[in-house]
Amino acid sequence: SGATSALHQPPSPPAGQAWEPGPGERVLPVIGCAGSCGATTISVALAGAAAMPARVVECSSVTASGLAAASTAELGLHESGWTRGTRDGILLERASNVLVSVQEVPTPSVPDRPIALTVLDIGWEIGQVLTTPGWLVGQVRGADLVVLVATATVPGLRRLESALDLLSGPSTCAAVIGPRPKKWPRPVGYSAGPRTRALEAAGRLVDVPEDRALAITGLDPTPLPASLLYAAATLLRVLPPAGTTMKGDTP
Repeated sequence: SGATSALHQPPSPPAGQAWEPGPGERVLPVIGCAGSCGATTISVALAGAAAMPARVVECSSVTASGLAAASTAELGLHESGWTRGTRDGILLERASNVLVSVQEVPTPSVPDRPIALTVLDIGWEIGQVLTTPGWLVGQVRGADLVVLVATATVPGLRRLESALDLLSGPSTCAAVIGPRPKKWPRPVGYSAGPRTRALEAAGRLVDVPEDRALAITGLDPTPLPASLLYAAATLLRVLPPAGTTMKGDTP
């Protein structure tokens, strides 16, 4: 239709090309195991908890953005095609166009400020990402660490187990929204698969307390809860030191 054509504009720069981070720039992919499970919030928390200049690049379509109200200052449309904002010194980049496939995600912009950590909020189903040629799958497959986000529910843990099975190469950790594993309801505990339990045993499964106010409002300029930033700092401790390689050690 005409409305769809007006909405759907070619991304700029051309999507699907290779992308290499800048010198000294580390990349941390964050993948939600289901829609609206909190991956964007975890991404912002990771950037906020990192003791280094950071940015969050949200790779989802503009219609699925969780960053739309997250900035404390909007910077507008950048020449790279990303819509930019800032939040406590963190650069936030989100799509400005409707994207219908993983291949249409534009490559991250060349930063106009020092960036030591780029958190990629992947925003697509893990199976789509891993089977679609392009720069995103390269960053996920080659990452020192991939953060999976799930909820402490039966379907949430089933999806987490499936994602861990697909990501058998890169090193992984998980942020699980809800109570500590020892406090999971019995059906939830029973639904945890062997890869999830191995991740927990290795200290790579971090519980993230659910914040009811944040769950209602979504991300806005309000500071993130201290408990969320603490969980993010715990996840960052799993990230290997720069210059080391820990690929392929997923439990």
